[in-house]
Amino acid sequence: MLLKPLFRLPQKTNFHFVKYFRLCFALSIIGIVGTVVLLFTHGLNFGIDFKGGTLMQVQTPTAAEAAKLRTTLTHLGVGEIQIQNFGKADELLIRFPEQEGGPEAQKVAADKVLAALPEGTKELRREQVGSTVSQELINSAIWALVLTNLGIFAYVWFRFEWQFALGAVIALVHDVMLTIGLWSLFELDFDLTIVAALLTILGYSINDTVVIYDRIRENLRRYKKMPLRQLLDLSVNETMSRTIMTVATVLMALIPLYIFGGEVIRGFTFAMIFGTLIGTYSSVYIAAPFLILIGVKRDWSGVEKASAKPGAPGAKPARPAAAPAEDRPANEASGAAAFESTDAPEVETPAPARVASKPSGYRPPAGRKAGRGKRR
Repeated sequence: MLLKPLFRLPQKTNFHFVKYFRLCFALSIIGIVGTVVLLFTHGLNFGIDFKGGTLMQVQTPTAAEAAKLRTTLTHLGVGEIQIQNFGKADELLIRFPEQEGGPEAQKVAADKVLAALPEGTKELRREQVGSTVSQELINSAIWALVLTNLGIFAYVWFRFEWQFALGAVIALVHDVMLTIGLWSLFELDFDLTIVAALLTILGYSINDTVVIYDRIRENLRRYKKMPLRQLLDLSVNETMSRTIMTVATVLMALIPLYIFGGEVIRGFTFAMIFGTLIGTYSSVYIAAPFLILIGVKRDWSGVEKASAKPGAPGAKPARPAAAPAEDRPANEASGAAAFESTDAPEVETPAPARVASKPSGYRPPAGRKAGRGKRR
């Protein structure tokens, strides 16, 4: 016996996404500008990977108070010390900057900090990164993001057209900027795991965008007279069930990973959750409607030129304008059928053959057989 699905996604939807394009585009611009302002005024809370110094994860015998320990460790003379709870009440994350004297001075400072902690404290992890290595990591992270966007731009341009490539890259930059802005706003640790999350977000977002773009290209070839706004709405609605299923399955994996995965990967999973949602938003409300602003190549096959010259030979009379999308029924198939391509040559119906009719009561003359003419 086959089991019936508990929930079935609607196969045919008729949401008007393009209708809210200007509002969403304005909100996205505000978010990007806000991110730039935060980066110049607030900056990012760089982790040990990008700032250099020493990171220690310790476990105290009892629940530790970060404020009291911070006051105690500040007098050690190792620079500004950052202390925060790490998951459990008895686990702490301690950071302090790079010391003068190289790795040996770093080791001495770390031992001094460990000795000043309550008796019975266990050291679970220690990481040391120099300033030179941290600067190289920052440069490598920036180049990774830039080259990834350029590679995606080249691929989409080769696969589609430059208008599609430009819209895709703008959506990707939008996703990265808003994610970085969130990290700057809440002062979350920005380290190499977040860079890995950003690169993963780019891959997910472009995958969703390419699926929508592929359907738009198919509909551009199929409905050559449909208005572009209506065509974009139709294309996004046709891929909506696939988008919902993809987002749902990704979140089903990320949310448990965020809750039970521990503090080490919590930043990565939180970035992925936010990036998945914002990437879906940008694919639907930014990448697809952006084609309206820059235009897109459409194969009209001479229909547009003929309609521009009413007196030209072979020009067809203009058809009445289609009703607005809001006035049409929800069934999108019937609305799209009105814009089916009519470029196929018209086949003339042959006229019916004439059948000679004879008056009623007609008889051939005497001496002549029926159906034969007079002999000469």
